[in-house]
Amino acid sequence: MGNDMISIVIIAKNEEKYLPRLLNSIINQTYKDFEIIVSDAHSTDSTRKIAREYGCRIVDGGLPSVGRNNGARTAKGELILFLDSDVMMPKHFLELNIKEFNRKNLACATAIYVPISKKFIDKFLYFIYNKFALIMQYALPYAGGFCIFARKSVFDRCGGFDEKMLMCEDHVFIKACLKYGKFRILKSAQIFCDVRRLEKEGRLGLLKKYLYVGGYRIFFGDSYTPLVNYELQGNVKIKKGERI
Repeated sequence: MGNDMISIVIIAKNEEKYLPRLLNSIINQTYKDFEIIVSDAHSTDSTRKIAREYGCRIVDGGLPSVGRNNGARTAKGELILFLDSDVMMPKHFLELNIKEFNRKNLACATAIYVPISKKFIDKFLYFIYNKFALIMQYALPYAGGFCIFARKSVFDRCGGFDEKMLMCEDHVFIKACLKYGKFRILKSAQIFCDVRRLEKEGRLGLLKKYLYVGGYRIFFGDSYTPLVNYELQGNVKIKKGERI
């Protein structure tokens, strides 16, 4: 892939508070050959205005899978990076991870996750998750939708994210990509993740949900109906057993 362009697809809904932080971290990257596509789910705040000010291309979004797919279908790069609006990248993130991605000849990947928090409990929870994900990457890969690298050709061949899945669609996407190549967790540069979901839902309650859903996937496979009540990006609440 060399120094070819990477398409960065960001899903957003009413993200005026967090989007500038992410866009600034992208602009300050040492790797400069990128385009930014903001897939906006009809925000009522200044999200679209901010995206335009930063020179982003804007497409209509929706639920997370719809937003990612709509953005990726307009992507011009050979590599796509899917992000949520509340993450942030260190300045060498693209340069180092793209090199590792190409060196390992991967179809898809994610990075090590680090919380944007000074609390020990948050750092500990992310440490445990990263260790679990590193072990599982060879058998049952996990990759949060807030940071996924995928080759455009692989995205096209597997049909993108399953828009009928309300939960775990990111992990299912990775599983679909495995038909066309390898998945790995990139170790060259970490992605910084906001902990607003932990703050809002409570650490213990959210941990229980993740453990339950993770265990269900291991023993029973993926489910088209949500296994727990959950809040998607943009304050979209889904209910246990709900279907689109």
